[in-house]
Amino acid sequence: MDTTSGTARRATHVLELGTTRAVVSEYAAALRSLTVGGTELIEPHVTDGPPPLAAGAVLVPWPNRVDGGRWMLGGVEQQLDITEPEAGHAVHGLLLRTRYTRGSCTAASVTLAAPVAPQPGYPFTLETSVEYELTPDGVIVRHRLRNAGADTAPVALGTHPYLRIGDVPARDLTLTVPAGRAFRIDDRFIPTGTYDVTGTDDDLRGGVPVGDAPGHACFTDLAVSGGVITSALRAPDGRSVELWQEPAFGYVQMWVTDSFPGPGGPADAVAVEPMTAPPNALRTGEALRWLLPDETWTLTWGLRLTGG
Repeated sequence: MDTTSGTARRATHVLELGTTRAVVSEYAAALRSLTVGGTELIEPHVTDGPPPLAAGAVLVPWPNRVDGGRWMLGGVEQQLDITEPEAGHAVHGLLLRTRYTRGSCTAASVTLAAPVAPQPGYPFTLETSVEYELTPDGVIVRHRLRNAGADTAPVALGTHPYLRIGDVPARDLTLTVPAGRAFRIDDRFIPTGTYDVTGTDDDLRGGVPVGDAPGHACFTDLAVSGGVITSALRAPDGRSVELWQEPAFGYVQMWVTDSFPGPGGPADAVAVEPMTAPPNALRTGEALRWLLPDETWTLTWGLRLTGG
């Protein structure tokens, strides 16, 4: 029996292409489910409204955190709403609780759009959209950001998928991230610098079990192969879910949690998040993209199953 409410069904879009199937939510333009040949590639959720733990959400105009929600613009301090009160930060951008509107769609693709309006802490106007297009082995995701205002606007973007491979327990999977450097992160999850991961437990280039990987980390100095950066989770039977991202996504955030809301209660899950800038980028300025008026930025990433 489908336990998803009528409201949630009206706010979702089911895409199908052969044995590939996805469910996309209008809330935060989140990818809610993705299966290839019956194998789940992300942790699914059926929550009405905004996705739990930002699962599958689009994070714009910044990913991750802004320390204290404060940053400087032209010598004037900006104060964002605090959306992570326990740590005192502004987290995951401005559209996490927004219901996007549907644009073009086919049986195997859908485009969702939402504006960012001027508001306290972010006095800019953006037009944003995201397109999900199924492939025989997964999905391609295309983002578009346009500065619709009169002033140059700082932007960054990320997404928040929790990866899985069917029913294999998350901590039994092997995670590979092709990163040469990682960020030192303080107890409030704010970066304090980077270090070379060579010879450390945080070197994931050769693959490490999720259970032995850092629980919360951000990586950069990412190796490009075939024009993209590819992180992967591999199951003991040889199946892998690969997350590929264009080089504009110069960072990968990872988080291992034991509190993902699964159907049987809290469960282990691992988030692998492509980001164009690191945590606290509005405050530090690192890797921000400053969009000129009427300038558009497009970015692409995707997921695919191999060895299945």
